[in-house]
Amino acid sequence: MEKKTTTANGAKKTAPKTTKQKSTNSTGSMQESQLQKLFEDELKDIYWAEKALTKAIPKMVKHATSQELIQALESHLEETQQHVTRLEQVFEIIGKNAVAKKCEAMAGLIEEATQIMEECEEGAMCDAGIISAAQKVEHYEIASYGTLCQFAATLGLSEAKEILGSTLNEEKTADEKLSEVAESAVNIEAAHEEA
Repeated sequence: MEKKTTTANGAKKTAPKTTKQKSTNSTGSMQESQLQKLFEDELKDIYWAEKALTKAIPKMVKHATSQELIQALESHLEETQQHVTRLEQVFEIIGKNAVAKKCEAMAGLIEEATQIMEECEEGAMCDAGIISAAQKVEHYEIASYGTLCQFAATLGLSEAKEILGSTLNEEKTADEKLSEVAESAVNIEAAHEEA
């Protein structure tokens, strides 16, 4: 749209038409902002998941009978509480409020664990079911934290990447511990129990 102005001597002058132009690097910054949004959405998702696990793990402990499994779950519950705190630190780093968004995947995994515990008789078979459910949870978390670490690296959020990487390593260790418990006794005992 042309804009008419008057010069100092009273002559009419037409100002050139101005248009908003996108900078040549708008694609790069747009991608970064989209990745930033995805990063934040994934943070909200795993934040909900970790908070939900602080309530779900004690139920697993209550149904477990193997002392080794109980110890592994209790140890991981303490770590999970730390994971919640670490996620709050990451939100702080990116200048956002820590907000949880319901994680449908984790809700489904927790529901599956609940069904297993309700349907199994107490003992090795229930313990094996708890381990199965817990490892599915761990694998979901490993995938989530691995992705978040990559996003943080791409976005240049080195402090966030380091924090998320610490949690990723703990999730991998928890998964390995559950495998050890299953292989050392629980699965063997469950195999000998009558259905």
